[in-house]
Amino acid sequence: MKLPRLFALLTYCLFAVSQLYCSEVPTVPEWALPGSATHHQVPPPVGFHRPTINFATPLGVFEGQSDIGGPLLPGSASYDAVTKRYTINSASYNIWYFRDEFRYLWKKMSGDVSLAVDVTYPNPQGYDDRKAVLVIRQDLDDNSKEIMTALHGMGLIHLALRPEKGVDIKEAQRIKGEPARPGEAPIRIGIEKHGNFFTLYVSQKGEPLHQVGDPVELPIDGPFYVGVGFCSHVPDKSDTTVLSNVVLENSAGKLR
Repeated sequence: MKLPRLFALLTYCLFAVSQLYCSEVPTVPEWALPGSATHHQVPPPVGFHRPTINFATPLGVFEGQSDIGGPLLPGSASYDAVTKRYTINSASYNIWYFRDEFRYLWKKMSGDVSLAVDVTYPNPQGYDDRKAVLVIRQDLDDNSKEIMTALHGMGLIHLALRPEKGVDIKEAQRIKGEPARPGEAPIRIGIEKHGNFFTLYVSQKGEPLHQVGDPVELPIDGPFYVGVGFCSHVPDKSDTTVLSNVVLENSAGKLR
């Protein structure tokens, strides 16, 4: 194990142990509290980071897993080989501003990519801004250059990118949707990489997956990380998403 990775792992373990023995509930910084009628979530302090914890644990089509940004509570994930469903649990601050926190299942790839999933939220009481995401990242640091599409708990779908390492994410496209109701087809989201261009695809209420908006340009060097993830948006409270009908192809034009 390389020394920087070993140091990051030891730091995270010491932090987790201190949280376990010093308090029953991790202390959430004021800036990381979720938005409410009396509070607005804000960016972290300038220069704030936590080390990512990586696990060489394959799951389904994915090669590894990470707790990006070292959330206060560790995430987890499982895969049902019969139903081909991925369940991701995470308590995490956000995927926004200049750094991220979320559970990430990933595969290292180069070239063009097609990635799509059906998204469901088993817990109807989860926070409105929780995010199930498809993410293509340059690296596994919390401030990585990246592009993502997200389905929020309240139904909002967007395409957003961090154009350079360590800068704030900016939104490129947005769809004001609604959560799928019981008995309805789950919302399906997809992202396609074709050269340096990325395109958002969406299916709501069971219609065919279709392109939304124009492609967005973002040069990313290969190899890069391609995968799925989840952020509860509440740093000390775990939530769950279930992702199914996963398409991950090392080619553009394969979304379905």
